[in-house]
Amino acid sequence: MTGETTASERLRRWRLVLGGQGGGDGTGCALSGQDAAMDRTLEALYGAGGESGPGGPAAAARGGSAGSGPRSAGLGGSAPQVARWLGDIRRYFPTSVVQVMQRDAIDRLGLAALLLEPEMLEAVEADVHLVGTLLSLNKAMPETTRTTARAVVAKVVADLEKRLASRTRATLTGALDRSARTSRPRHRDIDWDRTIRANLKHYLPEHRTVVPERLIGYGRAARGAKKDVILCIDQSGSMAASVVYASVFGAVLASMRSLTTRLVVFDTSVVDLTEELDDPVDVLFGTQLGGGTDINRALAYCQSRITRPADTVVVLISDLYEGGIRREMLGRVAAMKASGVQFVALLALSDEGAPAYDREHAAALAALGAPAFACTPDLFPDVMAAAIEKRQLPIPDKELHR
Repeated sequence: MTGETTASERLRRWRLVLGGQGGGDGTGCALSGQDAAMDRTLEALYGAGGESGPGGPAAAARGGSAGSGPRSAGLGGSAPQVARWLGDIRRYFPTSVVQVMQRDAIDRLGLAALLLEPEMLEAVEADVHLVGTLLSLNKAMPETTRTTARAVVAKVVADLEKRLASRTRATLTGALDRSARTSRPRHRDIDWDRTIRANLKHYLPEHRTVVPERLIGYGRAARGAKKDVILCIDQSGSMAASVVYASVFGAVLASMRSLTTRLVVFDTSVVDLTEELDDPVDVLFGTQLGGGTDINRALAYCQSRITRPADTVVVLISDLYEGGIRREMLGRVAAMKASGVQFVALLALSDEGAPAYDREHAAALAALGAPAFACTPDLFPDVMAAAIEKRQLPIPDKELHR
C-alpha cells in the first residue's frame, strides 16, 4: 500500500468518526456510496439531531418530526422509518455492533414504546438486553405484539440453552457423582471402573488381578435426588440480564434427575415459578421487572422450603439493595449456613461487567462466610459444582468481598 493510499484511508476513517452532513469536516474527504449510507445511520442515532434534536430517535418515539439545523438527521417520526433504520444497521455493521446501537436507541433515547409494535420486533436483532426490555414492557404489551415477543424471547432462550446446557449438565453431573461417592458401598452400588483405577497399584501380576483395598461407589441416596437447589432471583429493573440467564439455568438444572430445583423471583413480594421450569420462556413472562426489593421476605420463603439442609444449595442472585429488614436478612443467612445449607450470593449473573451493588451488605455476608461476587454465565456451572461438593467457590480474583 502506498503512502498516498494510506493517507487517504486515514482521512476516510477520520471522516467516518467525525460524522456530520456535507463537506469533509476539515478532512477534505467526502463520503459516498456505502460509506455515506453508514454515516447516515450513525448520524441518525448519535448526531445532535439523533440524540436530542427534534428529528432524532427520541422524536420518532414521541411521534415528532424532523427538525432543522446543521445536524438534524434522525429517524423521523414514524415506525416504518425506524424499521428501515434497524434494517440498515444490520446491513452495514456486525451483530455485536448492531446490538449496542439498538441498546443505545432503546435505553438512552426512549424508543422502548416502539417495541410494542410487531413490525419493530421483527426488525430488531434479538439479544439478552432486548429480552430484558421486553419483559419490563410485558404488562403494557398488547395482544397483537405478545406472540411476536414470545417468539423473540424463545429464540434468545434457545440460543442460550444451546450454549450453556451441555457444559452445565456435564460439570454438575461430575460434581454430584463425586459428592455422593462413598468408600463403603453396598455390593450393588460399587463403581467398578473407579475402584479398579484407584487400586491399580495393588495389582498382583502372579494372580493377574487387582486387590481392591479401597472400594468406591455410591450410597443409596444416588437412586434419588442428590441435591436440592433453590434459585432466589431479584427481579428489580437493574437485574434484567441476570433474570434471563438465571431462568435458563433454572430450566437446565430442573432437567437433571439428580437435582430438585426450585426457582423463586422476588421484588417486594415473592413468586414461586417452579411449576414453569419446563419452559424458561414461561418463567420469563412470569417475572415482573422493575419493582422494589425485599430480600428478607424472599429468603424467609426459601428457608421455609428447605427440608434437607445438608443437601441444599441456595443461590441468591441480587445486587443486595435491601428494602426489607436488614438484620433479619443476615440472620436468615446465618441460620441457613449453621444448618448445613450451602449459601451462594451472586451480585449479578451476566456478561455486563462489574455491577453496582450494596457494598455494606456484601461485606456483611462475607463476614458470615457467604462471599458475594459477580458471576458470568460461563463461570456459573463451576460455581454450582463447587457448592455441591462443599469446596471453596471459584471467586474471581478481582472481587473485593471474599
